[in-house]
Amino acid sequence: MKIEPELASDADAIRALHAAAFPTAGEARLVDRLRGSGRLLVSLVARDADTGRVVGHVAFSPVRAGDGGLGDAGVGVGLAPVAVHVEHRRRGVAERLVRNGLELCRQRGYGFAVVLGEPEYYRRFGFVPAARFGLVDEYGGGDAFQALELRAGAMPAGAGPVRYADEFAELDAVDADAPTQDRAR
Repeated sequence: MKIEPELASDADAIRALHAAAFPTAGEARLVDRLRGSGRLLVSLVARDADTGRVVGHVAFSPVRAGDGGLGDAGVGVGLAPVAVHVEHRRRGVAERLVRNGLELCRQRGYGFAVVLGEPEYYRRFGFVPAARFGLVDEYGGGDAFQALELRAGAMPAGAGPVRYADEFAELDAVDADAPTQDRAR
């Protein structure tokens, strides 16, 4: 398995992967919209080393906390979505995608990451409930809304609401009946 940045030629495979992994095609459309708006900050694929086929994907897009703008030095990233082809699940593919993605976000200077997902799963990466930092999400995720400091001193503690890129609101409007929790898995 190779983890590498997505190529332009991977877009169709990524779309199909997310459409198959989630109850609706919302996440597939979300990735396309983030890519189209230039807000797909980090996009990694897991590629089968033998066939070159895309079998996993993870996306990171900008988030802002409190009054912070998307261009601020303390800008954060939202991890979502992540998906792995059914034949490759339970083999550590998602874990490798997330770890490599978080490391790339660190290297690019992003200050913090958030995720709305299963706390037991994301704890392995160092995520903790975002409420510990005085952060809340716009989806009512409670303890499933988690944060991780990527750069020392960059966590916007006490900033209150964390807002995802506008494309997430479009996802909720289109897929109002789809589950909102655990969008990242």
